[in-house]
Amino acid sequence: MTITSAIILSAGKGSRLLPLTADRPKCLIDFAGRNLLEWQIDSLKANGIERVTIVTGFRSDLVDAVAAARPGVETLFNPFYHVADNLGSVWMVRHAFDRDTLLLNGDTLVSPDLVATVLAGANAPINVTIDVKPDYDADDMKVWRDAAGLLRRIGKTLTPEETNAESIGLLAFRGEGRALFTDAVERAMHTPAGTASWYLKVIDTLAPTDRVGTVPIVGHEWAEVDFPADLEKATALTERWRARGL
Repeated sequence: MTITSAIILSAGKGSRLLPLTADRPKCLIDFAGRNLLEWQIDSLKANGIERVTIVTGFRSDLVDAVAAARPGVETLFNPFYHVADNLGSVWMVRHAFDRDTLLLNGDTLVSPDLVATVLAGANAPINVTIDVKPDYDADDMKVWRDAAGLLRRIGKTLTPEETNAESIGLLAFRGEGRALFTDAVERAMHTPAGTASWYLKVIDTLAPTDRVGTVPIVGHEWAEVDFPADLEKATALTERWRARGL
């Protein structure tokens, strides 16, 4: 079944990019003539995504204005964004898992071709998009997958021996995977550590169910915008995309 819905988690401020993000969320940083959020929306829309739900927080009014100019794009305000990690944003938007959907971190730049590869390869109930490189640093969301492509572990603290890929921050949920995930999110939010957790911790707990697959996008260009050093890389990447007419 074709995926026509997507969720973008854009509630955070991006404090590691201060002062650039002093009065605007990092999803609205300009790259080659479009802000990060517009690049994301355009890549999704180019692949037939009809409904995009953006979870907002810091300076939600600015994100609302971008969404209002795009057909099929809506926002949902997370009122506790400043005290919760992204599991809280997923819990807020759990109703949007009423159909097969993509889940995209608000700081990940993806091309239309990359999204197309994910949609074509997302055959498991839950699918984690992965890339591979020679080594991984402390901030990478590291992945261990088995020979069949099933995810066995995910987390920043995996050892080199436990790591053979990284998550890029794009997931796809199909069929039973939607309820499997949202039920686990609900359980996690009822624990004392719930609001301080990442949603990928929930994915890690679901790995033993054999319902979490991986979709490699090796060879596709993408970027995470998290630190000042990422800005130059993201600018160069989007300038190449713009030159190609994306």
